[in-house]
Amino acid sequence: MAIEHLGLGVPDVEAARAYYDELMPMVGYRPCFGTGYCPEDWQGAQLFLYPALEGGPYSRHGTGLQHVAFLVPTRADVHRVHEWAQSRGDEVVHPPRPFPEYGPHCYATFFLDPHGFMLEVVCHSEGTTVI
Repeated sequence: MAIEHLGLGVPDVEAARAYYDELMPMVGYRPCFGTGYCPEDWQGAQLFLYPALEGGPYSRHGTGLQHVAFLVPTRADVHRVHEWAQSRGDEVVHPPRPFPEYGPHCYATFFLDPHGFMLEVVCHSEGTTVI
């Protein structure tokens, strides 16, 4: 069975929407259902934003969500999203590079959104051509 959707609790839904409205089209998603994002082809999990009902900082190192990964078709897409994240001043955890421990063609970047959620953009396409 596939995962149908994920929900992220955020302290400011409108601020999160502004961020994700820019990011999600770059990884093949479009806005849907108010505060959600659906894959363009409707294949795969949806992502929804919900208001956090309890205060406190989020930590990917604690119990709970560690990160969300978006699959893109090419390494150039990985670089395009990485450049977008850098241009916003997002904290880059890992710049684009191979991650052979996750498969012979795994290529990804990791960065933090404004609420501290770690996001990954990954492709598994063969080859070394990047931009």
